[in-house]
Amino acid sequence: MTVQPSSDLKLFSRLMAITGERDAFGIHSQAYYQRAYELLGSHAAIFVAALEGEELAALFAVALGKRATYLYGASSNTHRDAMPTYLIQWEAMRWAKGQGCIEYDLWGVPDASLETQEAEFTERTEGLWGVYRFKRGFGGELRRSAGPWDRVYNRPLYNLYRWWAGRRGEG
Repeated sequence: MTVQPSSDLKLFSRLMAITGERDAFGIHSQAYYQRAYELLGSHAAIFVAALEGEELAALFAVALGKRATYLYGASSNTHRDAMPTYLIQWEAMRWAKGQGCIEYDLWGVPDASLETQEAEFTERTEGLWGVYRFKRGFGGELRRSAGPWDRVYNRPLYNLYRWWAGRRGEG
């Protein structure tokens, strides 16, 4: 298996669509990833893992200062037993070190206490639980930061959104 840098956003988006469908999460458009890649410029990197010429996984990372962050990852449904996502993470970590980074942020775990995460990560599969199981395999330490903040411009519409999100179990 090989891992190479790439700028093929069409391939990246295709693999993201496969991953999003398989793992039931939303993805962005190809134009979104393209714009993010352009805006981040020399700080961004995309890697593609291939086996015998078949692209199996892709990763989008950014290095700013002493920290690199894994923003997006995708994989095909073939040769999953070859574990291309592990190799591609390792190569991204090596790239980050070469950029002078001393931290590699795997970014994003379930919003639950560490005790709950450790107690339930082998059984739970919804949301970010599978992602947490994958990321947990790399070791490291879990660090929490301030969560997202909403800037409310239309209070009645925001209240409606909060009601809707609460009914879906997201609020």
